Amino acid sequence: MAVDAVMVLDELLPLDMIGIKKITGGNLEDSLLVSGVAFKKAFSYAGFQMQPKHFKNPLISILNIELELKSEKENAEIRVENVEEYQKIVDAEWQILYDKLQSIHDSGAKVVLSKLPIGDVATQWFADRDMFCAGRIPIDDLKRIQKSCGGSMQTSAQKLTKEVLGTCGDFEERQVGGERYNFFTECPLTKACTLVLRGGTEQFIDEMERSLHDAIMIVRRALKHDAVVAGGGAIEMELSKYLRDFARTIPGKQQLIISAYARALECIPRQLCDNAGFDSTNILNELRQKHAQGAKWFGINVFTEGIADNYAACIWEPSLVKINALTAASEACCQILSVDELIKHSKGGNEYEAPDALPGRGRGRPG
Repeated sequence: MAVDAVMVLDELLPLDMIGIKKITGGNLEDSLLVSGVAFKKAFSYAGFQMQPKHFKNPLISILNIELELKSEKENAEIRVENVEEYQKIVDAEWQILYDKLQSIHDSGAKVVLSKLPIGDVATQWFADRDMFCAGRIPIDDLKRIQKSCGGSMQTSAQKLTKEVLGTCGDFEERQVGGERYNFFTECPLTKACTLVLRGGTEQFIDEMERSLHDAIMIVRRALKHDAVVAGGGAIEMELSKYLRDFARTIPGKQQLIISAYARALECIPRQLCDNAGFDSTNILNELRQKHAQGAKWFGINVFTEGIADNYAACIWEPSLVKINALTAASEACCQILSVDELIKHSKGGNEYEAPDALPGRGRGRPG
């Protein structure tokens, strides 16, 4: 699912074009990928149930205007002489709203989406003309609709043409779990997608979202930088083996530093074994033997509770991720070692007493 979601995007692979919607209830297997846009049904007024819920090849109008009668501001003042003048003001307000609705209908749009509210009068007016409308749509979903269906967001309902309208092959509103969702599929541009996640509890869905986000980021990185290495601790064991061999060729204290770095690299496969419930001592001994024999891509296989050629098993990691991780860890270690003194302030001591300086063993002074 993560690979399919990333492959839908354009060459820039924008992460904000992947929408994630979470619906409590159902099983993990009920999650689905929508090659287009899906969002939760917005708040609706009376008359919404009369609107059609399925269209083939509809024109889509994306608006940023309110389609409802607005109340006057608190400090507004209108002076009229008689009832007829007051009625003219009321009729003018209604006529402005009806002119907007008629302009949208004349454009040929069948689906009307707006960032701002769509009132009960407009909802019923669209229902009488077999049109669908939805207001208070989040801006992120509207941007994904623009990417997938085309069109542009309009701040006025006047002079709407087909050039500013979007379209999709299929629009449908259907029930997903306990919620109603609007689905825009078979989009001509298809540069966005939506992941609908299902699960028994909110905590489970949140954890699934975090795991899926990590997978999406790795796939994006692999597409941008196609150099990969074997995962499952294989590259760490090979680097550890290389550094151990290299350390034996260097005299002096530098040999101890390189050997310690090589030993630290083995914490990754050891932690993988612990997380999977394996015997880390036996697994690491087998990996050291294989890598000493030249099998550089051998790593941990959690399915067989042993080791395997992870490169042949298509267990890969982007090499750039490994390079950045090793660089960041090395820089953090050097930063810590460069600290010469630590200042500790006693909580129960006098606030005017000078704190004691604890000597360190940094590079600035001998230990």
